[in-house]
Amino acid sequence: MSADGKVKDTENGLLNRLLNKIEVIGNKLPDPAVMFAGLLVIVWILSLIFAQFSYSEIDPRTGNEIIVNNLLAPGALANFLATMVTTFTSFAPLGVVLVAMLGIGVAERSGFINVGIKLLLNNTAKFLLTPILILVAIVSHTAVDAGYVLVIPLGGIIFYAAGRHPLAGIAAAFAGVSGGFSANFVPSAIDPMLQGITQEAARLYDSTILLNPLNNWYFTAASSIVVVLVGWYLTDKVIEPRLKGTQIDGDPEEMPKIEEVSPQDRKAFGFGGLTMIAGIAALVAATWPETSALRSPEGEIAAFDAPLMQSIVPIIFLLFWVPGIVHGFVAGTFKESKDVIMAMSKTMETMAYYLVMAFFCALFIKAFGDSNLGILLAMKGANFLQAMAVPGPVTLVGIIILVAIINLFVGSASAKWLLISPIFVPMLMQLGISPDLTQAAYRVGDSVSNIITPLLPYFPLVVVYCQRYVKSTGIGTLVSMMLPYSVALGVIWTIFLLLYWMIGIPLGVQANYIYPAG
Repeated sequence: MSADGKVKDTENGLLNRLLNKIEVIGNKLPDPAVMFAGLLVIVWILSLIFAQFSYSEIDPRTGNEIIVNNLLAPGALANFLATMVTTFTSFAPLGVVLVAMLGIGVAERSGFINVGIKLLLNNTAKFLLTPILILVAIVSHTAVDAGYVLVIPLGGIIFYAAGRHPLAGIAAAFAGVSGGFSANFVPSAIDPMLQGITQEAARLYDSTILLNPLNNWYFTAASSIVVVLVGWYLTDKVIEPRLKGTQIDGDPEEMPKIEEVSPQDRKAFGFGGLTMIAGIAALVAATWPETSALRSPEGEIAAFDAPLMQSIVPIIFLLFWVPGIVHGFVAGTFKESKDVIMAMSKTMETMAYYLVMAFFCALFIKAFGDSNLGILLAMKGANFLQAMAVPGPVTLVGIIILVAIINLFVGSASAKWLLISPIFVPMLMQLGISPDLTQAAYRVGDSVSNIITPLLPYFPLVVVYCQRYVKSTGIGTLVSMMLPYSVALGVIWTIFLLLYWMIGIPLGVQANYIYPAG
């Protein structure tokens, strides 16, 4: 073997040992439900301690100094008990997951999804499965959180059916859906939401400034290529080889069978597929008129107040539920209406563990927000970075790192940006850095650490997907599997943003300003 080969083997060995240690340490953590319950208690104790002090940091949402609320005060405890039920039932990911899974469960158990996957495999080269999966995962952002409940589990199914390790498929899909959250060829609802926050922050410096909702579109579209290439290399060259020794010991009945597609199944899939296409066509026809009831009052489709954006999850439910029923009756997997209900019931049975985790996760996230500890952490970090007064490019890198760290504790993209945009956007405008560029840096940092934080609301769900194939999968397993994606995307995506900016390529559709690059 050549010297280069020995060096490469040594590097791979060191990487595997590091990831194995992370996996071992992480898997020693308590069950996710227990961990969230423990974190809830820790937040209570910290709120009691830090509530005894005063802070000079200003909450940009109120304009007042940040006050840490003592959650162990009698009134706070009484409110915690009084709102416990609504805290759980109003937990945003809960409804998204359950409603979408009701429709997807029917499509899966009828055979519609499995037949579609088999047909896809028959027409896709094995070595192209990874980039196609990541690309689909990226585009799924258009449907808000659909990627978490649809694309990620499909990643495991596709890889398993192709004879590859299913956890590698889940990792690739997770990297595209969450690690590449700010990369997309297709504009989505997150674009106008962040643009609105950025514009308000920019008006602290220039009251006349107007930003376009697609102010980062060119960059996010180009970033899709970066995410696909990085994810493709890591999945095939790092993650999957490392998983060769991981035994698949899940319940065989819960795994897709690798069988030939029968003529009857092809026929059923044809009917189901036509039903789905007809549904999509009807949706497009209903949305097309400028006066459509599915558009926002201003006539926009992608705005958050557009009924279309607010109906994404029910639309996903119907686009899989109806074709799944059609496929089931044509294929013979459904004989009567009761079979459809049983398919939905079986799907909900598999979500029982997630419901338990979601309960404690919802209580912890609510308490963390009510305590104001998250706001205090974010503002202290932001003020420290501002006080350093470093050059623009270094500040952008600092923003990306800061956001990535804060993202480990505060998951909401809008919440973090609401907190720090009033500081960074006006500050960098004084240096000639456009609000668009500051927003782009924020979006990079907001994406790359999603896949390694157990506090991501959908993180426990991804653990459940993995346990379908490898029962011993824990938080450490998933973190160690996703850490290479997080580090690689953090470094390469940051370099890509800086080069993109210094070359002078427009980040997106501009409005009424021009700021110099570099």
